[in-house]
Formats: sequence, C-alpha cells, structure tokens
Amino acid sequence: MLFNSYIFVFVFFPICLLGYYGLLQREKAGAARVFLTAMSLWFYGYFNLSYLLIMICSIAGNYLFHRLLSRQKPQNGAAFRRGMMILAVAMNLGVLFYFKYFDFFLDTANHVFGTDFVLRGILLPLGISFFTFQQISFIVDTYREEVADCSLSEYALFVSFFPQLIAGPIVNHGEMLPQFRAFGKKRADWERIAGGLALFVLGLSKKVLLADTFGKGVDYGYENLNLLGRADAVLVIFFYALQLYFDFSGYCDMALGLGRMLGIEIPVNFNSPYKAVNIVDFWKRWHITLNRFFTKYVYIPLGGNRRGQGRMYGNLLIVFFLSGFWHGAGFHFPVWGMLHGVLYVVTRFWLGQWKPRLMRKNAGKSRIMTIVSQILTFLYVSIAWVYFRAESIAQANTLLRTACVGEVKKISLDLAECLRPDEFWYVLKVLHLDNFSFSRYLLMFLILAAGLYLAMVGKNAKERAERMKYGPVSAVVLAVLAVWCILSFSGVSTFLYFNF
Repeated sequence: MLFNSYIFVFVFFPICLLGYYGLLQREKAGAARVFLTAMSLWFYGYFNLSYLLIMICSIAGNYLFHRLLSRQKPQNGAAFRRGMMILAVAMNLGVLFYFKYFDFFLDTANHVFGTDFVLRGILLPLGISFFTFQQISFIVDTYREEVADCSLSEYALFVSFFPQLIAGPIVNHGEMLPQFRAFGKKRADWERIAGGLALFVLGLSKKVLLADTFGKGVDYGYENLNLLGRADAVLVIFFYALQLYFDFSGYCDMALGLGRMLGIEIPVNFNSPYKAVNIVDFWKRWHITLNRFFTKYVYIPLGGNRRGQGRMYGNLLIVFFLSGFWHGAGFHFPVWGMLHGVLYVVTRFWLGQWKPRLMRKNAGKSRIMTIVSQILTFLYVSIAWVYFRAESIAQANTLLRTACVGEVKKISLDLAECLRPDEFWYVLKVLHLDNFSFSRYLLMFLILAAGLYLAMVGKNAKERAERMKYGPVSAVVLAVLAVWCILSFSGVSTFLYFNF
C-alpha cells in the first residue's frame, strides 16, 4: 500500500488511528499493540500476499533465534551462542541473496562463462533489504546482550511497523521497544497529532508535486539518450538528483509524521543532505540509519580506525562497496558506492591533514568557501547518481559523455514538456504567456530553480513543521496542499527506494 494512495488516506490510516487510540482509551495496551501489528501486516500484504508470507516466516524464524540466544547465558554456552548468531545472520543474508541477487549472479555467470542457466524471474519482496538488516541488528545485539528479552507481539511490531517498513529508516530496538512498551501511558495528544499531520502533508507534497514532476523528465531522458543534446543531458542529471531527493525525503517525512500521529517517534533518516559541504557531511545527512548500521555492524567489527590509518581507509572502502551493492543487483551500484567511497577517503585525509592549515589562511573567506564547497559537493553527488539511476554502467557513461561532449543544440521541447504541470500551464494561459516561444521552457526552469532552492537553501519539512504556528493560515495552506496532492494521486508513482 502506498502512502500516496486513496485507500491509505481515506480507509487504512483513519481505521488505524481510530482503532489504536480507541483501544488505548480503554487501557488495552496489549490489544493496541496487536492491532497495530495486524494493521501493519495488512499494509504490507496489500502489495502481494506472498510477500506477507515471507515476512511472517522471517519474523517467526528470527524471533526463535532471539529466544535461543537470550535463554543461553554466555558463560554456559559461548560457542553455542556464537554459532546461533552466525547461523541466524547467514540465514537472513541467504534469504536476501536469493530474492535480490540470485538472478543477477546467474546472468553474470552466463555472460562470463558462457553457461546457459535459466533465470528464475524472482520478484523482489518490497522492503526486504530494510527489514532484513533490522532483524540482523536485533540478532547481533541479542548476542551481545544489549537486548532485554521481548515478547513476540513486541518483536512483530518492531519489524512490521508500517510507517518505516518499506523504505526505512532501519530502526534499532533501543529506539522502538521502549515506546511500544509504554503504550499503556499513551493518550491522544492533539498538538502532536497536528504536528505529525503537517509533516505528513509536507512530505506528501514533496513526493507528489515535486519528485514525480522531475521524474517525468528523468524517464524521458533515459528513454531517449540518443536524442539528447549537451544541455538536455545536464538537465536530466539535475532532474534525477532532485527527484531522488524529494522522493526519499518525502517518504522519510511522511514516515515521521505517521509515527508522530500515533505517538511514536521514528529516528530521523534524512537531514537536508544537499546542504552538505563535503562528502563526509553528506553521509551524516543522507540515509542516516543505513550509515549507522554499516558503521556498527561492519566498519567497527573490521577494526574501524583502531588498526592504523591505512586499515581505516580500507575498511571505509569496504563499507561503501557493500552499501552500493546493498542498493541493487547490478555492477553500476558498486561503482556508485565506490565513487562515494574514494572521495570519502580523500576527504577524511584532507580534513585530518590539510583543512586546519587552510582554515587559518582563509579565516575571512569561510562563508564563501562553505558555499563553494556545498555547490561542488552537490555537483559530485549528482554525477555519481547517474550510476545509481542507470540500468547499466554503459548507459551511465553514455549520459555523462553526452553531458560533457555531446552536441550543442537547443533544449529539447519534449523534455521541457515533461516539466509542465497542467495547473501551472493554466496559470500561464490566464496571464496570456502560453503563446510565447519561451513559455514552455519558463515553467521547467522555474520548477528546477524552486527544487534547487528548497533542497540547498530552504528549511526542510521537519524544521518547518516544528516551527509552524497552527492557526487558520497554516490550516488553509496544509489543506490546499493536501487536496492538490490527493487530486494528483491518479498520476503518481511508487517510491524509488521501494526498488532497493
């Protein structure tokens, strides 16, 4: 089920909200937890019932491992516990490998070795990358004795909680279980519900009104690479950078808003990453919980920074390679990861060795340097995104080559038409600007400028929701945005991170 769908807005969430607070009002905390779990399973199973079966089996299997690990004390069975932890992690990774990478490896083998393995056409269950990593972290933390024993209902809700189920954040037990156990103390907080609703509407607007608009231009560009001129290719690169930004940040805002309306705080996963002044800063802002997972469960166990600078840089490159591969089955994803990893290592070295000296020499130019650094970081990240969006390394190289040395010609009118929402085109007609030759390009550049401003300069949705003064004006603005989004539901797409 999509957040940006009629059934979610008008059926699912109203039932969820009323049923949940109705049970809490009657002081039935356990029933409220079971109800929220059942609603989350409905939310997930709405896509495909076979997906639901996979999730239920995953929850049951991992909970069994959790019980085995928590009942066996380290002093009595250290080897057994370690074996159980390794087996549980291996089984989770094995399931993820089968659904996400099995066909990819068969196809690679066919190309490299000339074999003729038949691809199985395995469908990727939505959110499996997220809930698999979430359960791995839970199992490892249980092994480390960082998790107190929990009931099956608490664990099932921890894994399946619908606001963060499909595209994160990857939450940990310390953030969620205490909140689930405090259901008996929760009551409807109307100010908090209003703040959550505002955050949800702002996130919905990002997705429906901005991300999907930029997405039309991106789809056109990648489907017609041979027709693009140099300027077209550059625009497509920027369009995708903004599409992904507003798509993912919109989902994160909606997840935070939904959780807040239910009285549950979900960790921040997205914090204005295009305001980053370098790639290290970027990864403190983009997909924060994925970065946290790889740091705790991969980087630190590999040795972190405890075994010398060279080993630390090697560990960082391993993390970025795995991060790229986690995002999808294709060689272009590790390329994207390594583009970030190499610059990350170079930046870490620079920050440690050269930045203090340069800062002393350029103390009066810090503001200008910050702006330049932000722009350069955005440009690098946007170029790297080409390998993230493309279907292959060759396709990515083609687009980048066109952007650098392609034919210099007028921007494609068809590309400009993709960023021409009907409602804005109607405004141009009212102003009698629709007959001018530049009018079709005007909307494209206005929307592009608005997207760049919101992503790189303006306050993010969380900041706006927290500072918003709830009254008639804000109510009207949010209502207009909500109605506008709902009227656009018929043309919206799924979230990009559903593919990962």
